Amino acid sequence: MKATLIYGAGDIRVEDVLDPTLQSSTDAIVRITHACICGSDLWPYKSREATDEGGRIGHEFIGVVEETGSDVGRVSKGDVVVAPFFYADGTCEYCRAGLTSACPNGSAWGAETDGGQGEAARVPFADHSLMKLDVPVESELMPSLLTLSDVFGTGHHAAVSARVEPGKDVVVVGDGAVGLLAVLASKRLGAERIVLMGHHKDRTDLGREFGATDVVAERGEEGEQKVRDVLGTDGAHSTIEAVGYDQALSTALNVTKPGGYVGIVGVPQSGTIPNAGRKFGANITIAGGIAPTQANMHELLPDVMNGSIEPGKVFDRTIGLDQVADGYRAMNDREALKVLVRP
Repeated sequence: MKATLIYGAGDIRVEDVLDPTLQSSTDAIVRITHACICGSDLWPYKSREATDEGGRIGHEFIGVVEETGSDVGRVSKGDVVVAPFFYADGTCEYCRAGLTSACPNGSAWGAETDGGQGEAARVPFADHSLMKLDVPVESELMPSLLTLSDVFGTGHHAAVSARVEPGKDVVVVGDGAVGLLAVLASKRLGAERIVLMGHHKDRTDLGREFGATDVVAERGEEGEQKVRDVLGTDGAHSTIEAVGYDQALSTALNVTKPGGYVGIVGVPQSGTIPNAGRKFGANITIAGGIAPTQANMHELLPDVMNGSIEPGKVFDRTIGLDQVADGYRAMNDREALKVLVRP
């Protein structure tokens, strides 16, 4: 089969690899019909050291079950399924608590198994990892259902971590796909006023469609003051950081009112928490991290299925698997927000 491999910064190739096979009685083999490129895939795309052997990449996909191990009972051959970006066994203490992203037996796609940007993948713990979809693979809902694998589930995790509730003011820092879907998630949870901090008009326009009531394009201290002016207060109760850079988290802390909450889902690019003095002095709680999408995609599924929300609008380009290198370049160069891949 064909799969995407990364050999170094900017070096994405689609090559022939061995077909996946069952390695455990709890595995399933899934033929991938829809995949995509994630903003977090751009971090290794920007910085990975060159290697002689490429590594699998990609962690969001929908597909059709082709084969199952003897202990798999919840999904079967022919089922259409969506996979979370981090698979987990579903039985450990963390999985039972809903924090599937902390499962000691789980992992991200491409680390110890196939990547999600390919023609097929072996899925460990298939009964717990895969969620069955009662729709055909050509359904117009597929782009939105694919966001349950990661970006919408991550935006939801950010909003929950930031304690977004009905009537609350929310600030979202970052206008990438996760930031925009954090806006949608906040609206779904009943936020009254949502300020989106971003400066790409095509993206912030989509953010308004998702529920942002205000947009602040300015950055740094100017942007922080503009947020306070817009809200007419000393900050928001709930703030979401969806970038990963120190400046973004520092801004998030500065626009959060004392006693408020910051939900972080941007992949941190340093090992420190910036602006810790503000956090300490204002009693601000920082929460969030790797989203447990295996747990929360079941909560989000009904609203996607009934069409009340359309998170799939973040996809603004569709390509074939052989074009995936161009997809990475387009996202890295900000020519595309999020790229859908059809193997």
